[in-house]
Amino acid sequence: MNITVVFFLGLIIALVGVIPPGLLNMTAAKISLKEGYSRGITFSTGVCLIVFLQTYIAAMFARYLSNHQDVVEILQRVAFVIFVLITIYFLLLAKTPTKPDIEPHAKSKQSRFFQGMFLSAINVFPIPYQAYMTITIASFGWFVFDVTSILTYCSGAASGTFVMLYVYIFFFDKVKNKKFTSQNNMNYIIGAITGVVAGVTLINIIMEL
Repeated sequence: MNITVVFFLGLIIALVGVIPPGLLNMTAAKISLKEGYSRGITFSTGVCLIVFLQTYIAAMFARYLSNHQDVVEILQRVAFVIFVLITIYFLLLAKTPTKPDIEPHAKSKQSRFFQGMFLSAINVFPIPYQAYMTITIASFGWFVFDVTSILTYCSGAASGTFVMLYVYIFFFDKVKNKKFTSQNNMNYIIGAITGVVAGVTLINIIMEL
């Protein structure tokens, strides 16, 4: 597989996963607003280093699962149900939560880098997400589990995460009061994303029947 395609697959998949406002992107935005964009970039760099490692772990796990197709089939069906339930929740049931107040305390660039690493490390969602997505794109023949492809994909995932954090850092202050950034609208965005993933999962299950 062309490594350029693999890189951009990793970039797009990771970027989509970071679109919904969460601890990492909102912290990056807050740091940028309060301390300057350079510290936000430093924080994001620490985040992306851990994302690279998490994606590598996910790819190793996915490679193991790819050799145990019976397990993959079970996981696909479980994932489909989970994504459908998440979609229903965010589109129909989610309510606007109390706005979190994330107050940065560390001041040095070095501490911001390690803060990014720490917060990214305790956010384990990318591992199952990337494992599932890696298996999915491999099932379509878009990805193979060799060293070059895995490292390229991990680089793309780290880059995609950085791009979305960059967007939050530089544009959050300008758009934070706009209508499309309200929590209800973000719920719809998350629901739409998980709905698309559920659709792709269903197609993949049907193709394998």
